[in-house]
Order: sequence, then C-alpha cells, then structure tokens
Amino acid sequence: MFEWRPAGSAINFGDRLATVVAERVLALHGRSLDEETARDATLFTVGSVMHFAKTGDTVWGSGVNGKIPADRHAFDALDIRAVRGPLTAAFLSERGLDVPAVYGDPALLLPTLFPDRFKRHSALPVLFVPNLHDLTLAPTLGLPFVSPLRGWNAVVEQIVGSDLVLASSLHGVVIAEAFGIPARHVRLTETEPPFKYDDYARGTGRSGIDSANSVAEALEMGGAPPISFDPQALLATFPHDLWE
Repeated sequence: MFEWRPAGSAINFGDRLATVVAERVLALHGRSLDEETARDATLFTVGSVMHFAKTGDTVWGSGVNGKIPADRHAFDALDIRAVRGPLTAAFLSERGLDVPAVYGDPALLLPTLFPDRFKRHSALPVLFVPNLHDLTLAPTLGLPFVSPLRGWNAVVEQIVGSDLVLASSLHGVVIAEAFGIPARHVRLTETEPPFKYDDYARGTGRSGIDSANSVAEALEMGGAPPISFDPQALLATFPHDLWE
C-alpha cells in the first residue's frame, strides 16, 4: 500500500486518506492492510502519485501529477482498476495501458464508508483549506482555516461543519463535495498546475475546473456545480483479490 509522506514533515491529510480509505474498505470485508498476501504488488489509491508506480503495481483511483515530467513514469504495465479522472486515463492510454472508464478519487467514499461518523452541520459560514504550499498564506486571508497537516479526521470535521468551503487543497474540495457542501477551488499561487483539479472535476461529471484567483472572487462565485458520482461503481472495482 503506497502512502506519500514528505521527507521531514507531517503527512498531508489528503495523502493520509489513501490508507484510511483502503483500511476501511478492507475492514468492512473482514480483512486488514497488515495481512501477508501472495502478491507483491503495491496498491496506489488516493493522490497524484502515478509517477511512483512500478510495473505490475495496482491502481485504484490514483491520478497523474501535472508537475511531473512524463518520462518520470517508469512503468510498462499496470493493473488499473479505476483512476481519478479522464485526463489521467488519457495519459495512461497514450502509453498503451488498458484503463477502464471508472473515475473517482477514493476520498469521495468517506460518506459511504463512515455513514455515522461525520455529519454535516452549520458551524462556520466559510472555511478555507489550504494546499500545503499555501499554508503560510492562510492566516492572511481573513477567513477561518484548517491546516492540512492536522489529523485527517479533524480536517474532515471542520469541513462538514462549514456552509461553504474554499480550498487550494484538492482534497479540501473533494471532501466538501463528497458531503454535498458547496466548494470552490482557489488558485492562490502558481505552485500547483490545474491538471489534478481539472482531472478530478471531469471525473465527477463537470466540464473542467472553474477556479477562482482570489478569496473575493471565490466568495462571489460560490460553490461549483454539484458532482455526479456513483460510490458503488468505484467500490465495486476495489482490488479485493490482492488479499485472496
């Protein structure tokens, strides 16, 4: 199971969700990530982590990172069950890989996997969720914000208690929209290319990402159109066979 951790830093809540989601899906079927298995493949789930995959690895809902050159993707064959969106699918298809038309970031499954734990409520009118690279800017924006370095559950609790979520963090947007909370991507800097946001938006039934370039613009725009997503379709492709 692959979980990306930056060297010398706490893990970003979005990256932590890779393990959280896989552990929960397996637990609901009486299995655990810690089990010894016959296959030696690594499972890739949440995140823009395709460039870490090796030939023979399994992909369930991962995406391409728009900052990474194409030649950094050093695999010849992958066991692909689902990908984050059609832009990732096109990238992989162009490399001769078979990619099923099953889209969705696995973090979208949180309401399905934890139906009684996180309840939407109205505690804040607006919450900002920064990308890790924008964290130092968050205190200057004049909005309540939650650090992406907090525990995944704490970040989710903050999101579900908000009426509108503005985020430069992709998973700030993903989690909000999964719970039916209006959300808008805000591009504060040029650090993160639009690829992963666009890939996610197209994978959830939109024509692409419509980002705001400032908090003021985001407040004026409000939330993006709601997602179109079938959690059961994504769950049905989870690679349980890796544990058989």
